[in-house]
Amino acid sequence: MAPGSPADPVEAASANRFAEEAAEVRRFWGRLGLPGLIDVHTHFMPERVLNKVWEYFDAQGPLTGGLAWPISYRQREAERAAVLRRFGVRAFTAMLYPHKAGMARWLNGWAADFARRTPDCLHTATLFPEPGVETYVREAVESGARVFKAHVQVGAYDPADELLQRAWGLLAEAQVPVVIHCGSGPAPGSHTGPGPIARVLARHPKLRLIVAHLGMPEYEDFLVLAERYQEIRLDTTMAFTDFTEALMPFPGRALPRLADLGDRVLLGSDFPNIPYPYLHQLHALERLDLGDEWLRAVCHHNAAKLFGPA
Repeated sequence: MAPGSPADPVEAASANRFAEEAAEVRRFWGRLGLPGLIDVHTHFMPERVLNKVWEYFDAQGPLTGGLAWPISYRQREAERAAVLRRFGVRAFTAMLYPHKAGMARWLNGWAADFARRTPDCLHTATLFPEPGVETYVREAVESGARVFKAHVQVGAYDPADELLQRAWGLLAEAQVPVVIHCGSGPAPGSHTGPGPIARVLARHPKLRLIVAHLGMPEYEDFLVLAERYQEIRLDTTMAFTDFTEALMPFPGRALPRLADLGDRVLLGSDFPNIPYPYLHQLHALERLDLGDEWLRAVCHHNAAKLFGPA
């Protein structure tokens, strides 16, 4: 999946604006001998939906934990994609999610179109516990969706809801990964934490779940699930950054377990909705001092194995 290149003056201007940071990001992966990065947790969605998300962050809504959360990459869609390409992100996702019934099928239609016009984006889809969910999940898989996004916190639903069971089974059979926000950070939801997702896995042990944010703040509980189920993976989104460590620090005693799971940890960033530079996520991983092989696996190799070369 070859990276795109800026196609118009707007994209070129955006690339120039972030040239210094891009050079540092490229030095990071270049030193590791990688062809670039694969980021499994980036957000692209319809502009009016994303603007609503940004308004929520600006207002410090309850699900942000009341934290000040300035958006670091508040550009138009084409500019944001150009920034990722300038950073050397060879494949990324369009993490989008409904907060109520009746949204998911529409979002999936938008995401399919975005994937068609953005070849370096992994075709992303989503779901919600509602009548017809199995049908539109099947349609998305058959149309080429390569990853799904589920957001238990924002959607305020139980992932073990009976309405979702056939959809989870379909995704497990198709071996399509699901990036799922099921941890209780930055603020707990009605069905966050390891318990609900453990009930899903008990019924669908082959489901390829990628636990977003390493499951923060229940890091160790989600490590237990990853050690129990071979198809569980974790993404690094916002983990170990100064922002997160001040609020929900990763326990140092668990680092050896994270190192042992190095073949199932994937780079995620939350771009563009992060309150610090993209580079900081990479430096936060580097300063764990888990070694260059671990970094190579996390930043590229594990995702390339899961999704194909990029």
